[in-house]
Amino acid sequence: MEETKFTNRIMRIIDTSIPFLKYLVKRLLLMIPVIIIISLLIFFMIQNMPGNELNMFFNPEDPSLTELQKQMLTEYWTEKLGLNDPFFVKWGKWWLNMFQGDFGISITKQKPVADFVGEAIMNSFRLNISGFILAFLISIVVGVKSAVKRFSKFDNFWTVFSIIGISLPGFFMSILLVFAFSVNLGWTPISGMQDPMNETPAILYYILPVTVITLSSLASLIRYVRNAMLEVLKQDYIRTARSKGLKEKVVIYRHAFRNALIPVITLVGFYIPLLFGGSIVLERIFVWPGIGLLMNAAYTGRDRALMITMLIFYSFLTLLGNLFMDIGYALADPRVREGGER
Repeated sequence: MEETKFTNRIMRIIDTSIPFLKYLVKRLLLMIPVIIIISLLIFFMIQNMPGNELNMFFNPEDPSLTELQKQMLTEYWTEKLGLNDPFFVKWGKWWLNMFQGDFGISITKQKPVADFVGEAIMNSFRLNISGFILAFLISIVVGVKSAVKRFSKFDNFWTVFSIIGISLPGFFMSILLVFAFSVNLGWTPISGMQDPMNETPAILYYILPVTVITLSSLASLIRYVRNAMLEVLKQDYIRTARSKGLKEKVVIYRHAFRNALIPVITLVGFYIPLLFGGSIVLERIFVWPGIGLLMNAAYTGRDRALMITMLIFYSFLTLLGNLFMDIGYALADPRVREGGER
């Protein structure tokens, strides 16, 4: 009897998992042609930027170079960069090299992109994930409580906070915090990621940028969670659950909150590219050696290899965020994975 129950349970798990796996495989397969098309467009735009890429490796007007040296340098870098290859040959070589871990040579750093881009990505990730986790945890608690206690003093306070947080630019908030806590009070370092003399604890360098990320994310997350909960609390099945005598916590967290997750999942999926992508403005203000600061250097220095790598990386992160949203929809709403459509 127990074996039969166990077998039936396994079969039910398999039956419910198959539609989800089919749904997941379908979404993964759709990502392949999309990333190929995006890479083609990005590669075309970057390769057709104005300016001579050779000028970034040596100065053809340098009086110290003889005509023979200029010719040899031109031939060397033209061959090394494949500048004479047809467009699709360049694009194909880029993909082939990328799968081998070669993302090209950075003209601003004068070394392979693969040698330094990973460290910058992780610097941005450590900073952004800290702020995002704090914002997400706080917004869940505050958003749900604000919806349940609608128009209370608690709700009014966080509504005003959200409006101010959404309206206030991140760079302005950063400057205010630096002026208050670094310049006036001297509690935190003004910029950088670590003290070269190891006299200042590394955690102090995280406080201000993480605070800016948390406050900026918190404002929109609270509004999303609150509005999603308010919409669900109006539904008939919530009134039915309450009429059956269920505890309010059971109604709120077991019935209402799960159905309010879909709009929240949408926002979480939107934040995934930001975890690794960094912020150019924020990282410039705090001189944080992340991907945002690196991307700014690539734009200003016309670093084509670095720009192509970063733009493809951002595109992949965006697709990954959409995939996460699709998975979240399927887990939160069985109708998605069973029908394949929302």
